[in-house]
Amino acid sequence: MMLSELVAHPHWFWLTLGGLLLAAEMLGTSGYLLWSGLAALLVGLTEWLWPLSWASQGLLFAVLTLSSALVWYRWMRHQDAAQQPNTLNQRGSELIGRQLTLDTPLKSGIGHVQIGESSWRVQATDDLPAGTRVTVIAVKGITLLIQSSLSPE
Repeated sequence: MMLSELVAHPHWFWLTLGGLLLAAEMLGTSGYLLWSGLAALLVGLTEWLWPLSWASQGLLFAVLTLSSALVWYRWMRHQDAAQQPNTLNQRGSELIGRQLTLDTPLKSGIGHVQIGESSWRVQATDDLPAGTRVTVIAVKGITLLIQSSLSPE
């Protein structure tokens, strides 16, 4: 009885499959089932309006799934390229451009500087005396790369 109903009304199969895939997507598959679920719903609606053979329905489902996933992939790639780099939980990166004053002199271009309640390792190309104003120009691992803020005359 159930199989004969499915053959007589295949749109119910596609609508049910689409609903199940979308419900599974809500459980946290990160978009993997979204496009298949939407494709199944579209096949179900198309089958309801214009009856198709099972082979045509399967082909339409495959084409809709692949094309929607491809469009989504390209859109996401464009979004990622346009997005500014995230410095969340990268405190060193947030310090780039900040001006500091050395509390102690640099020896062999290496020293430490106090920022708030944290001590940071700093590195410069030259030895610098205490009291020198420096600018953080980059971060390498846990070391802040600095240069003197004074421009050569």
